[in-house]
Amino acid sequence: MEIPPPLVLKRPLFVPIKTLMGPGPSNCSQRVLSALSNPVIGHLHSECLQIMNEIKEGIKYIFQTSNDATMCISGSGHSGLESALCNLIEEGDVVLVACIGLWGHRAADIAKRYGGDVRLVETTLGHSLTINEIELAFKYNQPKIFFAVQGDSSTGVLQSNLKDIGKICRRYNCVFIVDTIASLGGTEFFMDEWFVDVAFTGSQKTLGAPPGLTPISLNTRAIDCINARKTKVKVYYFDILLIGQYWNCFNMPTIYHHTISATLLYGLREALAQLCAEGLKAFIQRHQQCSYRLQQGLKDLGLEMFVKNANERLPTITTIKVPFGIDWRKVIEYAMRKYSMEISGGLGPTVGNVFRIGLMGENATLERADLILNILREAIESSKLDTNEKSKI
Repeated sequence: MEIPPPLVLKRPLFVPIKTLMGPGPSNCSQRVLSALSNPVIGHLHSECLQIMNEIKEGIKYIFQTSNDATMCISGSGHSGLESALCNLIEEGDVVLVACIGLWGHRAADIAKRYGGDVRLVETTLGHSLTINEIELAFKYNQPKIFFAVQGDSSTGVLQSNLKDIGKICRRYNCVFIVDTIASLGGTEFFMDEWFVDVAFTGSQKTLGAPPGLTPISLNTRAIDCINARKTKVKVYYFDILLIGQYWNCFNMPTIYHHTISATLLYGLREALAQLCAEGLKAFIQRHQQCSYRLQQGLKDLGLEMFVKNANERLPTITTIKVPFGIDWRKVIEYAMRKYSMEISGGLGPTVGNVFRIGLMGENATLERADLILNILREAIESSKLDTNEKSKI
C-alpha cells in the first residue's frame, strides 16, 4: 500500500482530566464511567433490550409522564429537535416558535427545512416571553405546532410558564413541543400535568451521561398527528414510529431500525439509576441551591447577571456579563490552563458578551460553586494585570 499507517496512532491515547463547568457536557460520575467499560453486546440481544426497557422507565420518571411512546434517539440533543419537527411537520404547516435565545432560531431553521411555514414570537434578549405575548401570537398565527425551549443555554433564560402555555395549546388544538435539554433536572417539569405533547432532553447535562443519546417522549395526541400524516416522515433515521417499534413502545414485535450503542445505553442507564436513588425532588433542589450559592457569590464579586430578573434565570447555566475592559477569551484560557476547568463564553446572540457557568450533575455541589467563584475571580484579576502591562508598553 502506498499510504502508510499514520504515526499519530502509534502513540497511546491520552485524555486529560478536566472539570467541566460550562454549559455541557458535565462530568460523568465514577459509576457511569465504570458502566461504560462493560463488554459490548448486540443491539437486539435480550440483555440490551432489557436495558432499553429500564431506561424507558427512568425517562418517564424524569419527564413525569406515563407516555408509552418514550424512547431515545441515537444522536446528540440536536437529534431530538430534528426528530420532533420532522415527524410532526408537513409542507405548509404553520409552526410558531418561541425565541428566547439561539435555540428558538435553530428550531425555526430546521422547521423551514421540513417545509414548515415558520412564524416567530420573540422578546428582548435576556428575558422570557409573557403569556400575553404568546396568546397574541397564537391569535394572529393559528399554529398547528408550537415550539418552546424551557431553558436556553445561550442566554441562561428560563421560560417558567409552560403550564399556562400548554393550556393555550390545547385551546387552539396545537401540538406543544418543549426542548428541556438545558433545564431538565434543574427546575420542575411535569410533562403530563402541563399538557406537553412532545418533550426531549440531553443525556450529557444534569443527567451526567455521555452525549449521544437523546431521551424523547410523545403523548397520544402527538402520535395520532404522526399517524394522520399525508406523506411519509422525510427522514427514515428519525421516524418515531419505527424507532418506537425498536424501543418496544407500541406493543408490536421489536424491529431492527439501527444499531444502537450498547455502551452509551450502559452509561445512561446508570446515570438515570443515580438520579432515581437521589429522588427527582432532591435532585432539583440540589441544583437550585448550588445556583443560588453561585449567584450570591457573583454578586459579592461585583459581577452583573445577564438575566436581570431572578425568576427568569436558568438554574443549571448561569450567564454573567463580561466586565468592561476584560478580554473574555483570556479569562477562559486562564481557568483552563491553570486549573483544567472549563468556563465558557457566549453562544449565538451572547458571543463576546457573557461568561456561561454550568452547575450540573456531579458538578452541582456547593464546593464546586465556591471553587468556580474563586477561579473566576482570579482569572479576571489576571486578565486585568495583562491589560495593564500592555498599556504600560
